[in-house]
Amino acid sequence: MSKKMIGYIITALLVGALIFIMVENSIGQKQTVEAPITQASQADALQEEEEGLAQYSLAPDFTLETLAGETVTLSELKGKKVILNFWATWCPPCKAEMPHMESYYSKLTDEDQVELIAVNVTESERRGIGEVEKFVASYELSFPIPLDKTAEVTHMYGVFSMPTTYMIDTQGRIAQKVIGPLDEKTLNELVDSMD
Repeated sequence: MSKKMIGYIITALLVGALIFIMVENSIGQKQTVEAPITQASQADALQEEEEGLAQYSLAPDFTLETLAGETVTLSELKGKKVILNFWATWCPPCKAEMPHMESYYSKLTDEDQVELIAVNVTESERRGIGEVEKFVASYELSFPIPLDKTAEVTHMYGVFSMPTTYMIDTQGRIAQKVIGPLDEKTLNELVDSMD
């Protein structure tokens, strides 16, 4: 085999590897919404009322300190619909959804009984809290930003890709899980579909 032929083979292998990596990355970023479960399964879940991540199970409780120095405890929000979002500053889909989140949040009133909690996975931030502060300022975010400094809550909720959003109903149960960025229209639809 000539050196020229070996060069072509190596080039073809590198191009193939790059295409494979690009396809894998694009598949991982697609938005998925977990399908609702049947009425019978819903009744079983309601009877058990166990804490967990299955649809209609109680959302695991947590308390985190926010970027503003306040504390947020999920169980204290029972009676409200809660949008529980997990994100990081380095995540491009998180950057894409933040203007939608802020627009949605800015239109909420007390009568809506909806709370948006955007948990920053601070443990994954290479530049620390300073980077989170810059991000929040640049996007002019006004909703609570709890800091998950040890990623304990992130792991408790089984978050593997960001953004991931849990829709929690007025009873404190998980109504829906969405992996990937949300826009304002989808946020409205998801909140309206909850009790």
